Amino acid sequence: MRIHVVSDVHGRADALARAADGADALICLGDLILFLDYDDHAQGIFADLFGQDAADRLIELRTGKRFAEARAFSEERWASLGGDAWPHIERAVREQYKRLFEAMPEPAYLTYGNVDVPGLWAEHLRPGHRVLDGEVTEIGGLRFGFVGGGLRTEYRTPYELDDDAYAAKVEALGPVDVLCTHIPPDVPDLLYDTVARRFERGSRALLDFIERTQPRYALFGHVHQPLARRRRIGRTECVNVGHFRARGMPFALSV
Repeated sequence: MRIHVVSDVHGRADALARAADGADALICLGDLILFLDYDDHAQGIFADLFGQDAADRLIELRTGKRFAEARAFSEERWASLGGDAWPHIERAVREQYKRLFEAMPEPAYLTYGNVDVPGLWAEHLRPGHRVLDGEVTEIGGLRFGFVGGGLRTEYRTPYELDDDAYAAKVEALGPVDVLCTHIPPDVPDLLYDTVARRFERGSRALLDFIERTQPRYALFGHVHQPLARRRRIGRTECVNVGHFRARGMPFALSV
């Protein structure tokens, strides 16, 4: 059985429509939404609403780790729309999800990324789409475990969890053959982004789980330009499946 795996789609509906070509099923590890594009500042929800100059400024502040200033600038921009910012965000997110889920092949097994809004997925899912988060399913005779979301950061993205809540989802899986998550285990080489020049947050609970249960594979995304795309932990092959928005190509897994 051939399975294609993608992560960090960030709006690439065109490539997503072809992501399962030649495969029996698709796995998507989240981050469907494009809120802010660090490569092309003119793209994404923030730039659509406030223009590229505002996106340039917000990205400059964030990459400079000036998070308090970034939050103040962002809040000022949202306030300029008048009233509550959420209706504007929700409308833009719904529009992206509509395009993305229409393009999403079937069958597909999905979990959430840290920039996703889980509460808005249900209305867009089609019959062949199955969402799993802290759950296990069988694909091709193997047990696949899924854990969505990320951990708390200064970026305050929509689906960030406390460490204990995230660890509880990991432990709920039990032994699996393939571990599918959005964020990597807490291994420095897998967490360092060579372009952003920073460490992203990985999960110690994932690392402990891998060391203890030794699945065949641990698949993840989140870090767009990692120092290392693969790392073996015991018998487990840990693989960053790639930044799908940039590459437009899935990772192929044969089981």
